[in-house]
Amino acid sequence: MLVWLKVEGSVKIMHRILAVLYKEFLQIKRDRMTLTLTFLFPLVELLLFGFAIQTEVKDIKTVVFDQSLSAESRELLEAFTASGYFEVHYTVNSYDEVNKAIDSGKAKAGIIFPPDFAQNTNRGIPAPVQVIVDASDSLVSNQAIAVANSIGLLKSQEILSKKVHLGGPLYDIRVRPWYNPDGITAYYMVPAILGILVTLSMVMLTSMGIVRERERGTLEQLMVTPIKSYELMLGKILPYIVLGYIQITLALIIGVIVFGVPIKGSLLQLYLLTLFFITASLGLGILISNIAQTQMQAMQLAFFILLPSILLSGFMFPRDAMPKIIYYIGNLIPLTYYLDIIRGIILKGIGFPYLMGQVASLLVFSVVLLTVSTLKFKKKIG
Repeated sequence: MLVWLKVEGSVKIMHRILAVLYKEFLQIKRDRMTLTLTFLFPLVELLLFGFAIQTEVKDIKTVVFDQSLSAESRELLEAFTASGYFEVHYTVNSYDEVNKAIDSGKAKAGIIFPPDFAQNTNRGIPAPVQVIVDASDSLVSNQAIAVANSIGLLKSQEILSKKVHLGGPLYDIRVRPWYNPDGITAYYMVPAILGILVTLSMVMLTSMGIVRERERGTLEQLMVTPIKSYELMLGKILPYIVLGYIQITLALIIGVIVFGVPIKGSLLQLYLLTLFFITASLGLGILISNIAQTQMQAMQLAFFILLPSILLSGFMFPRDAMPKIIYYIGNLIPLTYYLDIIRGIILKGIGFPYLMGQVASLLVFSVVLLTVSTLKFKKKIG
């Protein structure tokens, strides 16, 4: 009898657990958006990042200043391009144009042949070739430096095998890493982490904060007051702008004091141009708040924005190594442009004239995202 009662009690417990399970599955089934996010996001991100994340950088954008204009210089240049690591995008006629191409980020490497290059090689005298590398991206620069030196040695050996009277390397490859010559990782990563922090706080806190207020009914209470929708929106985003600037200031102080990051450019320009990035990120957060029904959905959508921002913007992996379609997807991420701005100002010391394209892109993001988000916000609570 006692055994029977224990079995009957266990069966009742099991029935109650199954009833709760059934109820939870029904609730998940009804919440179509959360269910879709749960299964779709891992699939999309796995496929996207699986193709995007490449550590071997090829087709490095290169600018060439050939003062020799000889068959010998063309032969060595063909060795650079045939390696698959250097891709000539610009051929210029002065050192100043080389500097501008690398400062602006249009090229990551520069190859300069001296006027007497052909004469030196024909006489068996080591011919210097200057290779300038943008070392603000340490992964790209390390690979470019190693490949450039290897090409010089291999081509020298090839010619030495034909001309046995030569006594040493024919090509003197002189690599000059700019902006971060010692390859200190903190100089490259700390400015980028600052951008990630702003993205995380602006997108996640804004989206979840607005959804939380909608769940509590406080937004509807505000709408019965004389306040207008755009006034409400400005009141919502201004505190986050202040918060973003506080984060940036603290991160810069820590970067300089703890990691010794040099700030070569204008802090005033950095703070001014950061405003466009903050407003673009806020626009994303408000847009998410219009799509999400719950705080959990807002968090999932925010992470869906955050992960591509980390992996496709050039924060950790060089964009030049990504397939073309993934590279273009990265152009749809505000952080992509802000990383060029903050690394350019802090590490290169460049200013607005070199960053007009990035600023224009962030301005477009800010206007479009804030306009669309405000209109959807007004319609949703109106």
